[in-house]
Amino acid sequence: MKIAIVEDDINMRKSLEIAMSDYKEFEIITFKNAVDALKKLDDSFDLIITDINMPKMDGIEFIKKLGGRFEVIIMTGNATLSKAIESIQLGVKDFLLKPFDIDTLVEAIQREAKVQKVKKTTSIKTDTSDFLGSSPALQKALSIADKAAKTDATILLLGESGVGKEVFASYIHKHSPRAQKPFVAINMAALPENLIESELFGFEKGAFTDATEAKAGQFELANGGTLFLDEIAEMPYGVQAKLLRALQEKEIRRLGSSKPIQIDIRVISATNADLTRKIENKEFREDLYYRLNTIPLHIPPLRERKDEILPIAEAICEINSQKYGFKKKIFSKEAQEELQNYSWPGNIRELISVVERAVILSESDEIQKDDLYLDVRK
Repeated sequence: MKIAIVEDDINMRKSLEIAMSDYKEFEIITFKNAVDALKKLDDSFDLIITDINMPKMDGIEFIKKLGGRFEVIIMTGNATLSKAIESIQLGVKDFLLKPFDIDTLVEAIQREAKVQKVKKTTSIKTDTSDFLGSSPALQKALSIADKAAKTDATILLLGESGVGKEVFASYIHKHSPRAQKPFVAINMAALPENLIESELFGFEKGAFTDATEAKAGQFELANGGTLFLDEIAEMPYGVQAKLLRALQEKEIRRLGSSKPIQIDIRVISATNADLTRKIENKEFREDLYYRLNTIPLHIPPLRERKDEILPIAEAICEINSQKYGFKKKIFSKEAQEELQNYSWPGNIRELISVVERAVILSESDEIQKDDLYLDVRK
């Protein structure tokens, strides 16, 4: 397993090098800062371990630059709750507080290695290995995604909450000419309205009261790659005009600056809302809708992809059995029927939650119908 450790403290870096040298199954490459690491990282690396507070570029910005290409473990000596939450939102699996012993770090690495091994063995061995199942509905959506991936056209992903719109966006990015560039995802619904503009376009020092230093926005972080705008219907109406301008002019301006910054990105957006109704209600700009909707891609709900339910559930079950150190668990016949017959209003996100809970709470290696608690949900 090839691991990159990014740590600015030379004593910490050397200590980790020495301690990890005892573990021959790990190939350790260290970097003194994130900027140097970004120049050297390639697809041969399996895991990134990084500090948060570093000069030149902090760990959070570094993770955003990685664009989801690698699994990440964060280590820090002075973590704040906001940093922890932000790192989790970016997909970080483990958050280690300094000082920690080497066994704790090795355990975190080994957990990640197990999960990666399970993912490799349970995914379909095809170009669509991001997905489990082969229903006609899924294959139709993937066919459109494959065609769209080869172009730079904007894509609008449509579908219910939890169907996997970000998974599709990531899949399109990984199968596009921009695959080696950043994939940056931002959820409009997760940001306070007054912060969306600065988060997208960045700001200069002094642009507003709390702007004590300049910060690049998501457009700059995604430059050369793909920017995924989730829950696009939640974008404030005033910001929509600036987004439209950025897409048309291929340039942005940070808040507090008149200097244009050229951008070269592919935009994928997603929503579970009815944008045509929002246009009628003057909540969404019609011109922006047409700009984003060059290629519409509807992702069908899980209830229309019945033959995917069990393969996905079994993969989630195996991953969580490994994660929690249980023997491999299986579903009883009655549990399988219950999974198949349930309507899954929360789609794949709900399925993940149900199966993980069942793995934890089941008393034996065979998950029973009652372990799913679907009767309560019905």
